[in-house]
Amino acid sequence: MQGAENLGYNWQWQRVPRYLIKSSADGWQFGPLLQGLWLTLEITFISLILSLTIGLISALMRLSSSPMSRGIAWIYLELIRNTPLLIQIFIIYFVFAPIFDLGRFAAAILALSLFEGAYASEIIRAGILAIPAGQWDAAAALGMSRGQSYRNIILPQALRQMIPPLTSQGISLVKDSALVSTIAIYDLTMQGQQIIAETFLSFEIWFVIAAIYLAVTTILSILVKYLEYRLSA
Repeated sequence: MQGAENLGYNWQWQRVPRYLIKSSADGWQFGPLLQGLWLTLEITFISLILSLTIGLISALMRLSSSPMSRGIAWIYLELIRNTPLLIQIFIIYFVFAPIFDLGRFAAAILALSLFEGAYASEIIRAGILAIPAGQWDAAAALGMSRGQSYRNIILPQALRQMIPPLTSQGISLVKDSALVSTIAIYDLTMQGQQIIAETFLSFEIWFVIAAIYLAVTTILSILVKYLEYRLSA
């Protein structure tokens, strides 16, 4: 605060509420920041579902007996985990989006899904490997195929161990989603940037945005703790 005053900054917190909630002839409505938060949560939810799907498929490919499947999954994981998410967003938006006629929203979700899917894959694979080999033997003794074993015995047991780290990965996804603002997605971060460009309320808006992200991730962290408690009980 003192540093801002030394710079001659004039705090104007009274101007901030209108960017959260605003009134109109139709009543109270979300302001730009809460509209951006809604889009952030929408992107996060869709990306989380797709990343879990991608993670499950790539984990099963890593555990497959096929060298080709294992090789494809290994290449995917190494490419995604060893390159920055921001670069992946740019490559998908500027290179692949024009080829496949993808919009900004679809490109953002695809980039986040592929990125988070690589980490979800390792979580799922570790959960599957943690199941005792005797469970596989029991499934084979019952005459189950590999697919039936996964569906009826292995995955239901592994899910108990996978849920807490996967939920934590979802929290990381909320924070990572801020990078989609770099391709003009009007999420929470981009809305904040636009407001700052128009009003020069730099400190106030960034503090509010940080508080909103903190509130969302804190709520999700509490849910993770609750899940861990329920599963351990």
